[in-house]
Amino acid sequence: MKAVILVGGQGSRLRPLTCNTPKPMIPLVNQPFLEWMLLRLRDQGINEVVLAVQYLADRFRDALGDGSHLEMKIHIVEEPEPRGTAGAVKNVEHLLDGSTFIFNGDVMTDLDLRAMLDYHRENKSKLTISLTPVEDPTQFGLVETESDGRVRRFLEKPREVDITTNLINAGTYIIEPEIFRYVPPDQFYMFERGLFPVVLQTGDPMFGFPSRAYWTDIGKPQTYLDVHHDILIGKMNYRFRGKEIANRVWLEGDADIHPQAQVVGPVVLGHGVKIARGARVIGPTVIGAGSQIGPDTSLEGAVLWENNQIGEGSVLRNCVLGRANQIGEHCHIIDGAIVSDGCRFGPENRLERSIRIWPGTTLNERAISF
Repeated sequence: MKAVILVGGQGSRLRPLTCNTPKPMIPLVNQPFLEWMLLRLRDQGINEVVLAVQYLADRFRDALGDGSHLEMKIHIVEEPEPRGTAGAVKNVEHLLDGSTFIFNGDVMTDLDLRAMLDYHRENKSKLTISLTPVEDPTQFGLVETESDGRVRRFLEKPREVDITTNLINAGTYIIEPEIFRYVPPDQFYMFERGLFPVVLQTGDPMFGFPSRAYWTDIGKPQTYLDVHHDILIGKMNYRFRGKEIANRVWLEGDADIHPQAQVVGPVVLGHGVKIARGARVIGPTVIGAGSQIGPDTSLEGAVLWENNQIGEGSVLRNCVLGRANQIGEHCHIIDGAIVSDGCRFGPENRLERSIRIWPGTTLNERAISF
């Protein structure tokens, strides 16, 4: 079974975390999101994947190679220019020879792919769209279906009086190759505004597959933080790497945790983490490999990538830190703040209100205080 994953976007909504790292390669619980996604596909019977890439394409090649280390076959195909969602798949059409899964590279879900494939085949569908219910349908594009599941029409961000369903496009598709005859070659062309309306007009069988599986878009800072919290508190099926060293505390490799430090799960720690005397690490929190948490610090609901150094007495709460930042003493990074890579903060800076700090930023003592 083959799949195409669309990973060509620049991740602009998630900046500054994506300034140096493609969005699908950002860490999710100390593991590149795309690696988690590929392993999940492998476990559900998909052993060959085409990555449609453009932005920072070499990062994908360096990290994934041909996929053999994941026991998969991976093709990395770089677009000559942005082609849109359907155009990107058209660009790799020569690699497809049967029913093919299509995934957006920023969607986190534990959808049962085998059940969706069975549904697709039972209905002799040419194009099947995964659907998920939402509380506020006015913010999304809705998908109306007949009683047998066949797609009737699409409604883009409807008014409340026009709402007839709460099911939206969840970003996973199964497509038969002949459908791509409707996609023009070498052009920017989208599924939602191009191919799907055309298939409605042609009458080819197109079905919606409703599911209550976990689903979210990791492509925004708050949802990226939220999905970590959801995973750690058990809202979705997730297999943690490493070993459980205490109640809901997982460690990959070794760590140096002072006897007078407090670690309260759910917490995930990477290899080589050091947690000093008097530090409090309260879940849901993730600390990346090689990070050093100083004395009397407090971390709660935080996500730290690799090799961060947190100074004595600092407070990190509901925030994200990229790689290799040095945070001075008695800093507060709270309330949705995002710090990218390689930043240097002097003592007593206070960052909050979802502030975003770009890579390589240096802040002197008390440079920012809300």
